[in-house]
Amino acid sequence: MKCDICGEEGVRVRHVTRSYGKAESLLIIENIPVISCPHCGERYLTAETLYEIERIKLHRQNFAQKRAVPVMAFA
Repeated sequence: MKCDICGEEGVRVRHVTRSYGKAESLLIIENIPVISCPHCGERYLTAETLYEIERIKLHRQNFAQKRAVPVMAFA
């Protein structure tokens, strides 16, 4: 697979967790595929992944599971 930025072969797909919103509207999405290029250092999401994230955010009440999450403030 080629990097869309530098064109070099050898990009990797890594899976990350991202948070969207805050407080009561916080949504955490796990296992998001991110393209990572070892040559130019760029990391990016595909259009398909971005559309899926937006779909999940739009229909969060149908997909989301409630979990207790500890929160700490950096002091």
